[in-house]
Amino acid sequence: MSQSVTISIDAMGGDHGPAVTIPALAHAAAKMGEGLSFLAHGDAALIEPELACLPKLAGKVEVRHTDKVVASDEKPATALRRGKGSSMWNAVESVKIGEAQGAVSAGNTGALMAISKLVLRMSADLERPCLTASWPTVSGFTTVLDVGANVDCDAARLVEFAILGEAFHRAAHGVERPSIGLLNVGSEDIKGHEEVREAHRMLREGGFGLNYYGFIEGDDLTRGVVDVVVTDGFTGNVALKTAEGVAKFITSELRTALMSSLPSKLGAMMARKALLAFREKLSPPAAAPLLGLNGVVVKSHGGAEIRDFADAIQVAADLARNDFVAEITRSMTRLGFGASPPPPAGQGGE
Repeated sequence: MSQSVTISIDAMGGDHGPAVTIPALAHAAAKMGEGLSFLAHGDAALIEPELACLPKLAGKVEVRHTDKVVASDEKPATALRRGKGSSMWNAVESVKIGEAQGAVSAGNTGALMAISKLVLRMSADLERPCLTASWPTVSGFTTVLDVGANVDCDAARLVEFAILGEAFHRAAHGVERPSIGLLNVGSEDIKGHEEVREAHRMLREGGFGLNYYGFIEGDDLTRGVVDVVVTDGFTGNVALKTAEGVAKFITSELRTALMSSLPSKLGAMMARKALLAFREKLSPPAAAPLLGLNGVVVKSHGGAEIRDFADAIQVAADLARNDFVAEITRSMTRLGFGASPPPPAGQGGE
């Protein structure tokens, strides 16, 4: 039997709320088998009717009622002042006090980062959490970070991303010694702005013991040249959104072409399995873990459908079962960064 794990859910987050987040629990439970249970935070009047339609979740979900919700357009500072007691806040707090081993939300990204940092605190000498994405490549997946949490990054921050990315890729994808590349406008040492050049020097000469490859370019992302790609949140988010847009464009144009005539429709029917696999490969990442916290928090995108949110739950459960937070602490200590242990349950974060 798999290690038992409880995942705390912000049931009200995202564009669809409980209509997606609650059925996603059943999808995740069916996929991952026994040992998975949930705390669902949100409006019980909306959550319980969804649960009533899912008898296979009986005994696996505890509903924690709150009618307070962090709005999708709420500023992080406002969420910190007014968000206590909301479904998002309570989902993260359940991780802090040890009721759950991970939290998942499709809600406001800025608010989730701010609340998570305040409640859980950072697992090391870091300023803010960073967002990571598992990027599809010709050979599997590449971990890309940051994809939106930290717009401006100095060289030291980029080095920290490399350490966090190495630990995440090892835990999430089972690669013992991941290779790391630094995203740049060229592969030559003289290319790029001062901070990315300095980070390159630090990673190459700093004695961190990382499997550092060097600079990579944008077209290397999908080639799988390295296991981990490091960049600042501005560049990473632009790259991610561009890739998502291109993927949607390709699938839309392909669908139009395949439906344009009877022969093409027949061909599409015959190649249905391959086309579904193609669409799956191009699908945007369903989950973006927040790295660097004293706890596992995973952000699912706001427009997530049932399958997407279930995938985010699986990522949170996998990270919890792989003791990811302890792995980060070990990596930071091993590589010479001051890592602090998590606060005792029920302390800190206020």
